[in-house]
Amino acid sequence: MSELRVFGVDACKGGWVAIELRDGVFAAAHIAPALSTLLRARDDIAVVGLDMPLGLVDDGWRQADIVAAGTLGAARSTVFRVPPRPVLLEAEYESAVKRCRAITGQGFSRQAWALRRKLWEANACRDRDRVYEVHPELSFRGIGAGRPLASKKTWQGQMQRCDLLLKAGIKVPAELGPAGRAGPDDVLDAAAAAWSAHRIATGRAVSYPDPPEASAAGDAIAIWC
Repeated sequence: MSELRVFGVDACKGGWVAIELRDGVFAAAHIAPALSTLLRARDDIAVVGLDMPLGLVDDGWRQADIVAAGTLGAARSTVFRVPPRPVLLEAEYESAVKRCRAITGQGFSRQAWALRRKLWEANACRDRDRVYEVHPELSFRGIGAGRPLASKKTWQGQMQRCDLLLKAGIKVPAELGPAGRAGPDDVLDAAAAAWSAHRIATGRAVSYPDPPEASAAGDAIAIWC
């Protein structure tokens, strides 16, 4: 019987980092400057769990972000609300905020604006049969049954996440080759995304919202865990 291979992918400085699981166990780490390069290199991957918004709405806010933030409670700030598509087509943040207020009555964060380039890159690579949007904090919440975690930028938070990954059977080694250039929080997020990807591939994942929202183009919009 062939192995079930999945990717968990997170954006990192200089590109994208991926953790590969085979039958739910760590197998390899990969890094590439372009997401398309990373995905083309492994066409035998069954599911890709990608920590990046996939699918946009034309007005209002994505239900995926609202539901995920509500589920995370105190960690809700880790979910950046993604503004409508016309807002992200603006050239500058200031004009984008004005457009967002005109459409939704609210502004949005610079952090969400900073995702724009990689968001477009991710959506250009979207394959509805293989690439799914995930969120690492939802993944860690799922592994830890809702256990509150310290910030992933702190030693305590990173160690908590390492412990949860070990609980899930995912041991990420210290030596990752070139992928070890990625930040530790990005590697941990990619590993958590891989956990969700394995759940998707084995039919155990849930979607936020359930059922997924539909974009104007008919694509499903949901965060999977």
